[in-house]
Amino acid sequence: MNIARYNRVWIPDNEEVWQSAEITKNYKAGDRSLHVQLEDGTELNYPVDPAALPPLRNPDILVGENDLTALSYLHEPAVLHNLKVRFVESKLIYTYSGIILVAINPYKELPIYGDAIIHAYSGQNMGDMDPHIFAVAEEAYKQMARNNKNQSIIVSGESGAGKTVSARYTMRYFATVSKSSSNAHVEDKVLASNPITEAVGNAKTTRNDNSSRFGKYTEISFDQSCQIIGANMRTYLLEKSRVVFQSENERNYHIFYQLCASAMQPEYKHLKLGSAEEFNYTRMGGSTVIEGVDDRANMVETQKTFALLGLNGDFQMDVFKMLAAILHLGNVEIAAAGDERSSISMEDKHLSIFCELLDLNCDKMSRWLCHRKIITTSETVIKPMTRAQAVNARDALAKKIYSHLFDFIVERINQALQFSGKQHTFIGVLDIYGFETFDVNSFEQFCINYANEKLQQQFNLHVFKLEQEEYMKEDIPWTLIDFYDNQPVIDLIEAKMGILELLDEECLLPHGKDENWLQKLYNNFVSKNALFEKPRMSNTSFIIQHFADKVEYKCEGFLEKNRDTVHEVLIEILKESKFHLCANFFQDNPVSVSPFSSTINIKSARPVLKSPNKQLRTTVGSKFRNSLSLLMVTLNATTPHYVRCIKPNDEKLPFEFDSKRVTQQLRACGVLETIRISAQSYPSRWTYIEFFSRYSILMTQQELSINDKKQICKIVLQRLIQDHNQYQFGRTKIFFRAGQVAYLEKLRSDKLRHACIMIQKSIRGWLQRKKYLHTKQAAVTIQQYFRGQRTVRQAITARNLKQTWAAITIQKYCRGYLVRRLCQLIHVAAVTIQAYTRGFLARKKYQKMREEQKAVVLQKYARAWLARRRFQNIRRFVLNIQLSYRVQQLQKKIEEQSRENHGLLERLTNLASAHMSDTDTIQKLEADLEKLTAQKRTYEEKGKKYKEDSEQKILKLENWNKELQEQKETLEIKLQEKTEEMKEKMDDLTKQLFSDVQKEEKQRMILEKNFQNQKQDYEKEIELLKGEIKILKEEKTQLQHQIQQESVIQDGLKMEVGQLTKQAQKIPELQKEIELLQTQKLDVEKQAHSQKRELREKMSEITKQLLESYDFEDVRSRLSAEDLEHLNEDGELWFAYEGLKKATRVLESHFQSQKEIYEKEIEGLNFKVEHLSQDINHLQKLFREENDINDGIRLEVSRLTSENLVIPDLKQQVSELENQKLDLENRLQEQTEKLKEMSNRLHYELEGTRTQRRTNEAQNEVEIKQKETLKGTTQETEGLSNGLVQDEVQDEVQSKIKQVTTRFHVENMDLEEKLDMKDRIIKKLEDQIKTLTKTLEKDSEAHVPTSSKEYIGMMEYKKEDEERIIQNLILDLKPRGVVVNMIPGLPAHILFMCVRYADYLNDADMLKSFMNVTIDGIKQVVKEHSEDFEMLSFWLSNTYYFLNCLKQYSGEEEFMKCNTPRQNKNCLKHFDLSEYRQILSDLAIRIYHQFILVMENNIQAMIVPGMLEYESLQGISGLKPTGFRKRSSSIDDTDTYTMTSILQQLSYFYSTMCQNGLDSELLKQAVKQLFFLIGAVTLNSLFLRKDMCSCRKGMQIRCNISYLEEWLKDKNLQSSNAKETLEPLSQAAWLLQVKKITDDDAKEICEHCTSLSTVQIVKILNSYTPIDDFEKRVTPSFVRKVQAMLNNREEVPQLMLDTKYLFQVTFPFTPSPHALEMIQVPSSFKLGFLTRV
Repeated sequence: MNIARYNRVWIPDNEEVWQSAEITKNYKAGDRSLHVQLEDGTELNYPVDPAALPPLRNPDILVGENDLTALSYLHEPAVLHNLKVRFVESKLIYTYSGIILVAINPYKELPIYGDAIIHAYSGQNMGDMDPHIFAVAEEAYKQMARNNKNQSIIVSGESGAGKTVSARYTMRYFATVSKSSSNAHVEDKVLASNPITEAVGNAKTTRNDNSSRFGKYTEISFDQSCQIIGANMRTYLLEKSRVVFQSENERNYHIFYQLCASAMQPEYKHLKLGSAEEFNYTRMGGSTVIEGVDDRANMVETQKTFALLGLNGDFQMDVFKMLAAILHLGNVEIAAAGDERSSISMEDKHLSIFCELLDLNCDKMSRWLCHRKIITTSETVIKPMTRAQAVNARDALAKKIYSHLFDFIVERINQALQFSGKQHTFIGVLDIYGFETFDVNSFEQFCINYANEKLQQQFNLHVFKLEQEEYMKEDIPWTLIDFYDNQPVIDLIEAKMGILELLDEECLLPHGKDENWLQKLYNNFVSKNALFEKPRMSNTSFIIQHFADKVEYKCEGFLEKNRDTVHEVLIEILKESKFHLCANFFQDNPVSVSPFSSTINIKSARPVLKSPNKQLRTTVGSKFRNSLSLLMVTLNATTPHYVRCIKPNDEKLPFEFDSKRVTQQLRACGVLETIRISAQSYPSRWTYIEFFSRYSILMTQQELSINDKKQICKIVLQRLIQDHNQYQFGRTKIFFRAGQVAYLEKLRSDKLRHACIMIQKSIRGWLQRKKYLHTKQAAVTIQQYFRGQRTVRQAITARNLKQTWAAITIQKYCRGYLVRRLCQLIHVAAVTIQAYTRGFLARKKYQKMREEQKAVVLQKYARAWLARRRFQNIRRFVLNIQLSYRVQQLQKKIEEQSRENHGLLERLTNLASAHMSDTDTIQKLEADLEKLTAQKRTYEEKGKKYKEDSEQKILKLENWNKELQEQKETLEIKLQEKTEEMKEKMDDLTKQLFSDVQKEEKQRMILEKNFQNQKQDYEKEIELLKGEIKILKEEKTQLQHQIQQESVIQDGLKMEVGQLTKQAQKIPELQKEIELLQTQKLDVEKQAHSQKRELREKMSEITKQLLESYDFEDVRSRLSAEDLEHLNEDGELWFAYEGLKKATRVLESHFQSQKEIYEKEIEGLNFKVEHLSQDINHLQKLFREENDINDGIRLEVSRLTSENLVIPDLKQQVSELENQKLDLENRLQEQTEKLKEMSNRLHYELEGTRTQRRTNEAQNEVEIKQKETLKGTTQETEGLSNGLVQDEVQDEVQSKIKQVTTRFHVENMDLEEKLDMKDRIIKKLEDQIKTLTKTLEKDSEAHVPTSSKEYIGMMEYKKEDEERIIQNLILDLKPRGVVVNMIPGLPAHILFMCVRYADYLNDADMLKSFMNVTIDGIKQVVKEHSEDFEMLSFWLSNTYYFLNCLKQYSGEEEFMKCNTPRQNKNCLKHFDLSEYRQILSDLAIRIYHQFILVMENNIQAMIVPGMLEYESLQGISGLKPTGFRKRSSSIDDTDTYTMTSILQQLSYFYSTMCQNGLDSELLKQAVKQLFFLIGAVTLNSLFLRKDMCSCRKGMQIRCNISYLEEWLKDKNLQSSNAKETLEPLSQAAWLLQVKKITDDDAKEICEHCTSLSTVQIVKILNSYTPIDDFEKRVTPSFVRKVQAMLNNREEVPQLMLDTKYLFQVTFPFTPSPHALEMIQVPSSFKLGFLTRV
């Protein structure tokens, strides 16, 4: 130990336990005294023992740590000082001590338990945040979820230390973080159990206003998804004596006072209660009211929690009757009637009320309260009791009733919290009394301290186990650590012939006394067991040496409290009560009131007493020992977490620290034992990264040059600490013995101090040198002027003046000559430079002109290439459209087949009806069963009534026997004969009852057999259905053949696509011909125009004939109808049709899957087309793609070769343009003739198809006849065959029907293929006609000013197309890639154009329907993509544009101001859509909120790591020891988020919103909301992390804020007010950096921190933690100054910012600049069925 000068030590003190002192003189080994100076300046010569020197004090940098194990010196004074600094100065009530959470009661409401705090701790590792009860709860919850292992949280401490509140907060945490999605509200029920148990089990004591007078272990059950499903509660050692006795300034249990406060309420009138001062059991302590507590309001809260648990008003009233009866029992006056007798007046109103409430016999009760019955082997003696004995009997009865009532309430709470299903895991919360020692300690304190001995033993073993695991994990040699084992004390109490067993033995003796039991203890343990002592001055006490302290127990009352007996006669009277609750309490086998008691296993630590037989009676001590052993088994099977509650003072003053009381509790609760175990080995543990970061200043340049940081740490430690036994190197950590970290901190501070001295020396030397040089320069200047003046005075003479003048003249001419010569040289040089420069510039200009000319040539060829590439893309796009059209035709055919199968579905409805009739019969049977069971119940009730009558008769006979005992002996013989006769009668009655019951059971068995037979019949039917399922499997093979046929169809489609590509190659030639037609004459144009009209009319007639001539659906519908008629005639073929039904379902599913595949292929093709359009705009991306480049080069080469061949032809066509005019006219005529010929061919083909259709119909009729013959054969075979033969015939019929249906299906497919081929031919002709019409239209536009078609901004649609519009435009539209080349909000504009069309038609139903389906579609797409940011952004933008369109074209003046005249013409004419505008506005707000929520969820995980933990400024951070609770994140972890991650995420949000065309104002509001979240989450985390409250961290935060501000500036979002939302965080960072010493500093803080509340400022000041010794802590006086200055502020005392707060969103009206008549629908929208009007 380093006891040198200037070191600080701890010396004992009578008042403060320990006080700090500084050594003023070096200590030499063997000295008997130590020269020290106290903190108040007093010098002291302190005597010391050389073998036990005073403990050293830790460096100030380590004081105030979150974890006590982070201290370098681990001992009692260090622990006490650290707790005091945190509690008094930093106002922090929680501190870790290894695995223990030390919680000091602040006696003040603190704003650290809100839901925001719960969410802040949820999901965090235990070392990441400041110590908190929520951190322990989160650790238990996380280990349970991760390891699937049960957990326990053990909360202990003195009365008034805050155990109940801590346990309540842990349960509230679990209820909040594990909320289930069901409506059972199990979490609320679990929390509701606390107010009830506190009402009936808590009371006011001198130490605590809400002291728990019982132990409680609450087992919260979770399912596999870690959601609460129920709970169970065990209670231990209720303080029953409080019911009948309270000390001064104490109260009885709260429920009594709540009941008395509500006595005047109408519903409680029948209880006949009054104020609490009127009853002996509530006024004994002289304090019936608690300041600040409203018993009436608490009563209402208790009733609400009863109701929440499902305990109705009747149950509550029964409980209140029992409680009121106890109060009235306490007021029963027992008068002394002599020395040996006592009596109760028959007019005692309280006794009559007591008997009335419990429905008892008043005479018996008054008698047996004053008498007792003694039963011996020979006689029964009734002995009167003295008044004291009668009062004790009355009080014992009251205690017994309350004990049973308490257990009953706990049982009902457990029933209410029971759950159906299996418990996966649980977390137990143990709220149990801590070690207690008073002036007078009795049986209760003995049991409490016994329980704490058991818990302390379990705790020691667990700590020891964790230490061993840590060493083994780090591969450090494990040496056995000695720790205190309290097994001897436990053996003294519970072993054989121990204290408890001797106590139970004495209780069994009829004349056992406390003195006799104490004498046995003296004889067995005094001088034989070192842990047991006899007091010197007392013969009625004994002393036990517990693990915490010695405790003296008074033996008085031990036996009585252990027996806990009530006179048996009083129990018998209570059994006879007609009040069911009271009678059940005292039954030998109590009947549970709950109807579910038979299925619920209640784990109760206090079972209801059984028979009062002495041999079977159990004592309180034995029951407590058994329940405690059960508790220890449960705890040992779980992972424990410890919370030790400390009471800082006995006066309940806020933030007052009584060192003596705290030290006493620390010794008693095991905290110091944890410290002692840790200190014996290597208490300080640092990771290699933390050590390197902290002590890199002690490393040399040579050591830092090594790449391996772990090796650097080893080398440095071997150099700094010579004794290698003082540290050990683990796998991931370095382990230090006590004091070594303090030594390293001293070396570090010395090195920094030396560096500071060197810097100060250099700066001071530089300042002095600078001052000296300045002084020297001033002196030289003064000397210069002084000497010059003196020389001038000496030199003024006539000769000197002449010589001077001559010299000046000579100098003038000489200097002029030199200057002229220099000027000439400069002129020549300048001219030469200009010549060369101008030549250089001219050459450069010439070179630039050449380069520009070459660039123009390159651009010409490049643009030509781009134009050709664009044309190729358009050609591909046309091919894709044609392919999509073919796919649509296939979809139509699939739909027709599904309609065909619909007929089969209808046939199976008859089967469903038959099934329903079977179910009806089953229901009838079930109803019969229910009737029989009801009859059985009635018989049982009759039997019960017979039993009750017989019991009443027996009671009458027993009373009669008692009266006849006083008569003569002769009458006794007659009475015996009569009783025997009565017994025979009772036997006859019972036999009759048993015979009736047996008859009923036989009937029930017969019914059950019938039900089993029916069940077997149904099982046989199920087996038949299984056989039919096998048939369906065989049909799957046929479906596979159909799939192959469809693949062949797809190959045909591909061939057609190839043909279309060949025909598309002819389009450029047609375009060239169109260009040559521009110079034709007016007469040729008119002729072509007329021909175009004629061709249109002919083609329309041809298409109509095609559609009318072939009605294939009628054929199929006729076939299905005839099949229905024939099949309905033969009812026994339904099973075959059921197989067909299932086959058709499989077909439908297959066709649906094919349809989806086609749609996906179409979407893929559309996406490719759109991708190509993007490539045109982004050439750089195209050049990077090698495949696209190669394809483009091949296409370009082939195209160039073809163009080179065409070029000479073009030249000839240009030269001979006049001659080709006539040729073109001839060509047009030829084309018209060809079209006529083709139309004639189509007519012939149509006639052929008609003939084919007729032949098909004839074939179908023949096949129908074949079916009829088949049905006839089946009927004949049915009459001849039975059993298996019938099944074979049905299979044959089914196979034949399947063959027929497959043949029909193949024929239908052939017909459809032929129709498709003809449709394709028609399509080709229509395309050729369109090309010709386009050429004619262009020619007419070029030459003749014909009237062009004018659009009016509407989309014509049909009402039946609404679903297709919504499906294609809303549900199936993908924002990615679609939004690149279209105007913002294009889907919204298209929807509005459809709205305009409905308004134009003045069709209200059509408009209403379209608006409803549109809004529903947007809701659906938002719901389906509720987590897709891009989709939400896209539809928020479109909903906004749709809303603006409804406003802009509504016709209202305020929205028409910015419209053009053309836009004003497009306003709605007939309808007012203001209601729909409101609906859309609400929908937009909903989408916006979901949109914000998705952004927050995506970025929230990045905020704390990036804003708070990441070191954006390298080299200014510093790490401190973190103790047992190591931080989870590593410094070198590359996967952690950084500030760059946040900025990248923000940029992604911004770019996506811009691409989707989101309005700039909405974008700014979204960015503002995001910045608020970043600031709030960062600030909340800062409040809960003391290790982050340092000056250097303030610099880091300020730097990160500047990055965010730069991002806003870069995106031009300064006007979004997002920067202002970061103002609280910015002020907090400033507060961490500013000086905090003087009054001016306090004033500056108050003036600057306007965005922070007083609570927040004080929290930051209290949490401020210096990183180095050069920084100073914020003194409590400074904090009080700031707090006093801020008292004038009117604000809410809230610590945490609400991260869920949403700014009010506004949707500004911005009119669309796009004209509706100019909007075109892209083909990718698949809206070809819409036409522009």
